[in-house]
Amino acid sequence: MRRKPALALGASWALLLLLALASWAQAQGITGDAGVAELGRLKRYYQVPHFKIGGTYRLGDPRAYESGGAGGVTLESLHAGPLRLGYIAVGHAQRNQKGEIINAVVISPYYAGDASFSYHFWYQGQAGNGFAQGAAVGPGLLIDTDKYYVIFLDALGLWGASKPSHGLGTGFPQYSCLDMAQANYRLLKDHLKVAKVKLATGFSLGAMQSYAWALLHPEMVEAILPIAGASNIKNDAVARWLFQLMNAALKSDPVWQRTKGDYYRLPKSQHPNQGFMFGWSLLAQSGFGHDFRLRQGWDALRPEVFYWEPKGEESAWLKKEAERYDVIDLLYRNQAIAGFDIDADLNRIKAKTLIIHASGDNWLRPLQARKTAAAIPGARLLVFESPLAHYAGFSAYHTLKAEIRVWLQEAGL
Repeated sequence: MRRKPALALGASWALLLLLALASWAQAQGITGDAGVAELGRLKRYYQVPHFKIGGTYRLGDPRAYESGGAGGVTLESLHAGPLRLGYIAVGHAQRNQKGEIINAVVISPYYAGDASFSYHFWYQGQAGNGFAQGAAVGPGLLIDTDKYYVIFLDALGLWGASKPSHGLGTGFPQYSCLDMAQANYRLLKDHLKVAKVKLATGFSLGAMQSYAWALLHPEMVEAILPIAGASNIKNDAVARWLFQLMNAALKSDPVWQRTKGDYYRLPKSQHPNQGFMFGWSLLAQSGFGHDFRLRQGWDALRPEVFYWEPKGEESAWLKKEAERYDVIDLLYRNQAIAGFDIDADLNRIKAKTLIIHASGDNWLRPLQARKTAAAIPGARLLVFESPLAHYAGFSAYHTLKAEIRVWLQEAGL
């Protein structure tokens, strides 16, 4: 099914997103705990003791990976634990006779996101609603907080959750996308007392976690709504190429070349920030549609273009971003994404599934989404057109709200 939304977009929309991603959080230590600093006050935290990171998951036996995959490493064993997770919860909690929540909606974070960013873009009355073309979460909205208990999540390796830049650096265990979802399962089960997830959704990396939720806990998750994501990056030549280029750019920084990642003893201004800027610029170059970028013009793009020796507005946005991200954090995140491949297990997914993808996505192509939809029993796929390419995922809840609402009704949600 294909739809072209009526969008009147100019350069200001791209700048709005870039400002949203650039201006809110000041680093606390090396990196901050909330992407949107003023929303950090809404975050709550929970620690999962003795969670094993980087292990192997034997799908079909949730008890075997209750505390993470077999053979994984705990943060306690590295004298850095326990694992910490962050979240923002809103809405109405419906409970069973045991006092467990049975109407949860889980929104997993995207690549650069966290609970505060998701709240900023999709919860009603927030400044990011404009870029998202309208709020999706709130009383009477698509994800109705009068009916659901909505949990905006951080994830392992991102912002307020445990991550390499908390101190271990390259000594942090390499986590996976399955670890991300399973750690948050423990947050829901142990801390929030959630027994039933009516819907697991998310954009980009959040979509990948939605697939993981359905695979890891089919008895708990009723439906998933992955937006602009993928079930397989490991064998996706286009995506792997992009992130390999980004990794090479991150490591091209003279500080990285000299320290090989041992730079935390240095002040943040002396970290491999130029490598970050180079890698971030690579992502920015193809995140939006190329025609959309052409219409913006060179002067509007100069703050996002990498220069080793920038002048004036050259790389100005990148400099601001470099103050609040960490190269090792991103290298770990990229490795987790690059190793993601659940295609052989897609037929295990029992949750009702609606996959949404933009036709012009330059990073994760709709060809792959079609293969994923075909492999999941009963899955549906909606492909829509937008000049925002991958970033169209931010507006998908609003652009396709009529279709999503019908699917939710058909799914009994």
